[in-house]
Amino acid sequence: MSTLEAVDTSMSPVGEGSPAVLVEDLWKRYGDVEAVRGVSFTVRRGEIFGLLGPNGAGKTTTVEIIEGMRRPDSGQVRVWGYDPLAQADHVKRHIGVALQSTALPDKIKVREALKLFASFYPRRIPVGELLQLVALQEKAESIFDTLSGGQQQRLAVALALVNDPDVIILDEPTAGLDPQARRELHEVIDQMRARGKTIILTTHYIEEAEKLCDRVAIIDRGKIIALDTPRRLIARSRGRSRIEFRTAAPIDVGALRQIPFVQKAAQNEEEYTVWTVDVPRTVVELIKWLESENHELLDLHVTRPTLEDVFIELTGRSIDR
Repeated sequence: MSTLEAVDTSMSPVGEGSPAVLVEDLWKRYGDVEAVRGVSFTVRRGEIFGLLGPNGAGKTTTVEIIEGMRRPDSGQVRVWGYDPLAQADHVKRHIGVALQSTALPDKIKVREALKLFASFYPRRIPVGELLQLVALQEKAESIFDTLSGGQQQRLAVALALVNDPDVIILDEPTAGLDPQARRELHEVIDQMRARGKTIILTTHYIEEAEKLCDRVAIIDRGKIIALDTPRRLIARSRGRSRIEFRTAAPIDVGALRQIPFVQKAAQNEEEYTVWTVDVPRTVVELIKWLESENHELLDLHVTRPTLEDVFIELTGRSIDR
């Protein structure tokens, strides 16, 4: 009996220690296009789980199947122990969804929208608490079409929270937002984490996945090609860290290449860069060499591989291509 089959007959929320979301061997085709190809993962209760990949990778199709908005060709999904298609009413009580864009009547007020959505559910968070959570108290009486893009997205998240859901799905919530609006929405997501919510976040922003997600599934062309914590994914990468530094007087780049653990060295005006897979030992050897040659070190910083480097290593191309 598979894990999914073990919870299939349950008509009550998941038990202690059970995953919030289970996805097993999910497939979805549109004609000749295989949008999702054998996707499997679990989402633990209380974690932020990221689906990271370029546009068209299959992220939105996957979450739409989890939400019950789309029927898979094959595979199984359970949300809080329920089948999104066969037990849709149960799933709707436990999830909240914020799509890439939210369509509301142009002239509806923020407070009115929240009251309207709250009326659909027996369990709800007070409107005032929602406004405070997404920092829209001062915009409560504002009309929807007067809000900025960031404010509209924060309202979309508040609407996803009206039923106090156990699982929140955020599909590219910061796409198209300016950096300040993106940071504000990140703060809202952090607050939801603090409330113990389970969050599935789709994104193609590397820094967003690294900052927010407890675990990340890198998805490309409908398949998950890597899944782990951001730190572990980066640690497993063969990408090399960069040590960049400046000295008081010029030094010989060729000599830098002879320092133990240095794989490559280069100079850009007054700054020197060495590449390595072993930062601690390289830094020790570099400083020892600088001292032995009587070079005064003015500045040094380390740049480690990122999830972008991991994606390029796995796919051979940048995530935005």
